[in-house]
Amino acid sequence: MRRSYRPLWLVTALVLVAGCGGGTSGDGRLRLTVATFGEFGYESLFEEYERAHPGVDVVGRVADFDAHHKGLITALATGNGAADVVAVEEQYMPRLRESTAGFADLAKFGASGLRDRWAPWKWEQGVADDGKVVLGLGTDMGGLAMCYRRDLFERAGLPTDRDAVAALWPTWEQYAEVADRFARDAPGAAFVDSVRSIYTAVLNQAGESYFARAGDSFIADTNPNVKRAFDIAGALGASGRTAKVNTFTQPWNVAINQGGFATLTCPAWMLAQIKDAGGPANSGKWDVTAIPGGGGNWGGSYLTVPAQGAHQREAYQLAEWLTAPEQQRKLFVDDGILPSQPEVYRDPVVLEHKDPYFSDAPVGRLFAASSDTIRPNYRGVRDADVRPVFGRALGRVEEGSQSIDQAWEQAVREARDAVR
Repeated sequence: MRRSYRPLWLVTALVLVAGCGGGTSGDGRLRLTVATFGEFGYESLFEEYERAHPGVDVVGRVADFDAHHKGLITALATGNGAADVVAVEEQYMPRLRESTAGFADLAKFGASGLRDRWAPWKWEQGVADDGKVVLGLGTDMGGLAMCYRRDLFERAGLPTDRDAVAALWPTWEQYAEVADRFARDAPGAAFVDSVRSIYTAVLNQAGESYFARAGDSFIADTNPNVKRAFDIAGALGASGRTAKVNTFTQPWNVAINQGGFATLTCPAWMLAQIKDAGGPANSGKWDVTAIPGGGGNWGGSYLTVPAQGAHQREAYQLAEWLTAPEQQRKLFVDDGILPSQPEVYRDPVVLEHKDPYFSDAPVGRLFAASSDTIRPNYRGVRDADVRPVFGRALGRVEEGSQSIDQAWEQAVREARDAVR
């Protein structure tokens, strides 16, 4: 969805305050709260739902990504404070599947009969391991492409046509070679925003990362996929090819607005972030093409109904409506939110959609047409504890305080300690 990932100092109320469950409005209508992290593009949909259900008042609550999920975990532990409908990002689903007591089983409201709406892997991530308890209904997925600045590529003497650009980097190793060429011929701008975005993209193209799909055992220290992603991203950082601005921060927004870097790994929902940061002045300067390595998924969420809510059936009905094909189609056309339902991402309206901000890039074809090839990167139960360790390690490489090998060794030690 439209993910703001706002820093904590911009959040006016954490999820425990903003996400309190529904009740009755002053005019007697049923009030249902929907807690999300960042903007999911739901505002107009809430209004539409209220028009179709005159007795319901829908209130959206938005918090920072980390505050949202930590607040949810606290609300589940204390038994109060959760919204009626709560979005959960995919990396937290394995942990929630371990203990289903905090959530309503959506199967009792009829959710099991809707499973064919979603890509099989998307549905499976939203059910408990026994396959019987439905914890959440899938929203979007984060199919990957590469966004790039046509004007900066032209300055560097690189091709600007999106097919020609894709031909430059069939692999990530070749992408790094283009970064070197860009640095030589276009001083004054970095090639990519940060080591972390490249690392995430490379790693998310692999089936497994920190934990094994079979048995959920820790494998980060032996999995070649992790080491390869770390080395590729680390080399870009160590050689000065990054702008050293982390995604979704204020410096990152400024760098987008001022043309501070030339490429950005783009899940579909990232397009809205670029538009917001770049503003009207940068319309037509960006384009979208294929990502090195092909495919991959970054992000995607589920709408859940906490069991502590007093209006679970009504909350489910709202969640089911928000994730229905009609709404997924609208969200893609309006905000570039990639549907997780084959019926929708194969729809001609979606496939033929172009985005004028991105030089009329055929975003429907680039994102939706490749959706059948998306295979999720397995997220272990302790993924949220381990993943930041490697991100911080790469930050030290980017800052020049550690070599790639030193940062890797420290990250592995800290990751092992975290899972103990």
